[in-house]
Amino acid sequence: MSVRAKRIEYYRTEMEDRAGQAYELLSHLAKKGVNLLAVSIVPVGPTHTQFTLFPESKNKLIKAAERLGLVLMGPHSAILIQGDDRLGALLEVHRKLADARINIYAASGVTSENGHYGYVLHVRPDDIDNTAHVLGAR
Repeated sequence: MSVRAKRIEYYRTEMEDRAGQAYELLSHLAKKGVNLLAVSIVPVGPTHTQFTLFPESKNKLIKAAERLGLVLMGPHSAILIQGDDRLGALLEVHRKLADARINIYAASGVTSENGHYGYVLHVRPDDIDNTAHVLGAR
């Protein structure tokens, strides 16, 4: 697998923090055919959790959220990068962005046992088009 960059959209929703909340939400989305490219779950204050959902199909997510009564904030744009994991795998990505004077204000990534990685980059909204161009995102 070579390095691939893709512009993706994501949505956020907040829910009361309680045991089983993530399971219930993800189960509902799966039943409605929503495939997630990535998901992030973080606390928001002492009683709420924010889910950041990166759907393969935004239309499926929006329909499922309506059925569940979820309020979605978005869409917002990010860049999903996938490639072969190796020492320094992200250096070229960050060098290109540094050379273009693009600031990354958030990122998260993970590797798999079969030698691949996924990396989600967040840049300012007015930098997303340039970021996609610099990284050759489709």
